[in-house]
Amino acid sequence: MTIRILIADDEALLRMAFSTVLEAQPDMAPVGEAADGAQAVRLARELRPDVVLMDVRMPGTDGIEATRQLIRVSPQSRVLILTTFDLDEYAFAGLNAGASGFLLKNARPEELLTAIRSVAAGDAVLSPRITRLLLENFRPHIPGGSPGRDERLSRLSAREREVLIQVGRGLSNTEIAATLYLAEATVKSHLGRILQKLELRDRIQAVIFAYENRLIHPA
Repeated sequence: MTIRILIADDEALLRMAFSTVLEAQPDMAPVGEAADGAQAVRLARELRPDVVLMDVRMPGTDGIEATRQLIRVSPQSRVLILTTFDLDEYAFAGLNAGASGFLLKNARPEELLTAIRSVAAGDAVLSPRITRLLLENFRPHIPGGSPGRDERLSRLSAREREVLIQVGRGLSNTEIAATLYLAEATVKSHLGRILQKLELRDRIQAVIFAYENRLIHPA
């Protein structure tokens, strides 16, 4: 299957560079380019891309608001936020708006390609290190309260809550399986039920949910 990609960035040279890298891949096809957030939303509605590479800082409608709107008009599209610094003040907001991960603009081409394939497959791009950095630096974004505040938590079994905690720590399915002594397929099944019960879009939203409900505390 070919992954159809929309590139949203206000710098023409960067859009060209991304397109060149993507066009060289047999399983990827850039289908459009946007110079600002509003154009990205319009093109997403028309083109229904699988993945959108979304710059944060663009004129007019920025990448955060564009992500929020885009998820509504093209819910099957997955957004990969592009940022200049791994402590960008907008990164957490982008993830909370519905992005499936974020990547530094200076990432190596192979990292970009791996990230695109991951989000296209329904996974998230957020390493444990980045999880810690985000939550340590954006503590003010997370409301106070004690675990169990959100009533949806009561829908989870004890095992599902354990899996959610490990997801919140940034562990992969393989790592969770080793930590909880489960088969990887079992972890995947648990995660699917967690997302359904909590009415969450993807793994990124599960990470945010775990922190917002104090199941995990920034180190």
